Formats: sequence, structure tokens, C-alpha cells
Amino acid sequence: MTRSLIRWDPAREMVSLRDAMDRLLGESFIRPWLGREPFFGGEVLALDLRDTGKEIVVEAAVPGVKPEEVDIQITGNVLTTKGERKEEKEEKEGTYIYREQTFGSFSRSVTLPTEVDVGKAKAEIENGVLTLTLPKSEAVQPKSIKIAAK
Repeated sequence: MTRSLIRWDPAREMVSLRDAMDRLLGESFIRPWLGREPFFGGEVLALDLRDTGKEIVVEAAVPGVKPEEVDIQITGNVLTTKGERKEEKEEKEGTYIYREQTFGSFSRSVTLPTEVDVGKAKAEIENGVLTLTLPKSEAVQPKSIKIAAK
């Protein structure tokens, strides 16, 4: 077994102010709260957003939430999803060792990458997953043009 000795260099250990600020801002705004309670109240709803070519599909885990407890709105290109997870049972015996399930209000607003036809949109909750299917507007869907030979 060979071992190598590396000389300690204090400059290598120092973090630049720029790196420290980038890390601070990245953790605060780019990946905020990781699904936990943010400082302004309410949970940030984690979303998956897919473009299938003809539609935008949005999926979000909403376990224990009934369809009537979710409010979905589209204003312009902004999709807003709000709701509330209610705690249905109250434990009278024992104390929690871990309590990681979150309850209370959640919301999320995202800008959609293209115009959608709100009149043809569908939303459903199955097995605790909210799925929104938002067909793209006819105006933004690609169209093919036939070429006539002469």
C-alpha cells in the first residue's frame, strides 16, 4: 500500500465570496424548501411538466387530497394549482417519533412553455397523482404543407 503526502494549501480551502453567495442563493431560490414549509406559509407543490408534442402534461403527487379540494387556474400562460391536505385523524395516544407527512395548504404557479387550449383541458386524480392534460393551441401546433409538382 502506497501513501502519498499532500501539502496543505490554505488557499485551496478558502471559498470565494462569489462561490458562497452562489451556493446561498441557489439553495434559497433555485431549490427552495424541497417540499417543506416555506417561510411565507404553505407547501410548495412539486410538479413534473412534459411536452408530448400535441399537449403539455403536468403531474403532481397529492396523496389524500380529494378532487374538490384542488383549484386549478390558467391565466395567460401561467398555470396555478392550489389545494389543501387535511389531517383527518387526531392521535390521542402516544407521541410521534417521526412526523414527516405534511398537512395544510399547497400551491404552485408555473409559466407554461406555449399556449394551451383551456377548453379541452382535462384533470384527474388517480392513486394520489394529479394529472393535467393541456392540449396545445391549434395556432402553435406544427402544420405540414403539401408541395404540388408542376
